[in-house]
Amino acid sequence: MLMRDFIEDSLYNPHYGYFSKNVSIFSSGAPFEFNQIKDEPEFERILGERYTQFEDQLDAVEYNEARQLWHTPTELFKPYYAEAIARYMVANYKLSLFPYHDMVIYEMGAGNGTLMLNILDYIRATDPDVYARTKFRIIEISASLASIQTTAASKGHADKVEIINKSIFDWDQYVPTPCFFLAMEVFDNFAHDVIRYDPFTDEPLQGQVLIDNDGDFYEFYTRQLDPVASRFLRVRDVASRDRDYAHPLNSPRWMRQLRHKMPLSPNLTLPEYIPTRLMHFFHILSRHFPAHRLITSDFHSLPNATPGINAPVVQTRYQRKTVPVTTPLVQQGYFDILFPTDFGVMEDVYRAITGRLTRVTTHEDFFARWSYPEETQMRSGEDALLGLYKNASVMVTV
Repeated sequence: MLMRDFIEDSLYNPHYGYFSKNVSIFSSGAPFEFNQIKDEPEFERILGERYTQFEDQLDAVEYNEARQLWHTPTELFKPYYAEAIARYMVANYKLSLFPYHDMVIYEMGAGNGTLMLNILDYIRATDPDVYARTKFRIIEISASLASIQTTAASKGHADKVEIINKSIFDWDQYVPTPCFFLAMEVFDNFAHDVIRYDPFTDEPLQGQVLIDNDGDFYEFYTRQLDPVASRFLRVRDVASRDRDYAHPLNSPRWMRQLRHKMPLSPNLTLPEYIPTRLMHFFHILSRHFPAHRLITSDFHSLPNATPGINAPVVQTRYQRKTVPVTTPLVQQGYFDILFPTDFGVMEDVYRAITGRLTRVTTHEDFFARWSYPEETQMRSGEDALLGLYKNASVMVTV
């Protein structure tokens, strides 16, 4: 199968996929009292203690040494993270849509439903008129998470929320009216294709995965690109032709050829992982949500990635310890596979596909503008919300 199909099966297969089994999203319980915390090291110590308490509670119900547990900024900084996003949406809604349209919000991959709950709580408390015209729709592929989100919505907002339990890639409804579309920390788990290049001809070859009768995985490359990967390369070449971005062919050809003529050198370049599923998502937005306003945040770089360009981090947790590995060819369902997003390139691709204008900022710059620093500032003067996600960016449709 193609590498993107292998990765998608590993992450999302309803019977054994990573997000269908063993995964729990950390919830901090009560919000952190950041003003009472000395500094960032103390915050990380308190966070570690709450992690242990949370997993102890899970183990009291059912012990699972292979449980996968991870956190999101929504949970770490609740409700302040969501309130900053709500301020951004309400300000833009009032600027251009009110009173001609309702405020309709779609969220893809809503986790525990905390972002939805905090946004609706904030709008109801600060702007009842906007709240009266607000509708929140969650698109969730996981049946178990959809159930958790339904429970969250029942805490005062059941009449405002609709949970749609399906993959965004199966979406077939046309939504012509303006809406906000939230995609927070979901791009990193979109499946990618892998490409390697012939160092002598620059020809791209596409990676595929072979699984033999013993269940062992083998990666091989073919010169015949499938239409999706081929389309991504064409769109990127046109949309980002004036942008410098990381690529296996960036070095001079003579240097590449000399390196690959050395004894024991590989006959192909380093792998490049291309976000074909993300391109597909942009097509869905363009085709089915033509008046959308995208709000997305994700990592633009990740430590401990596997070898290659735009390569993923592949890791699992075993007995409460993180175990990284060096290849995405791992037992399906037991490993998280997450990719960085090149926001410069993907902004170009998004604009080319949707025709919409965008703005990309750092996570720190966006939340410095829309959050209230006194809520997340520690006694040292450090702002936890601004300081913890230095490797993340935010992209919005303008």
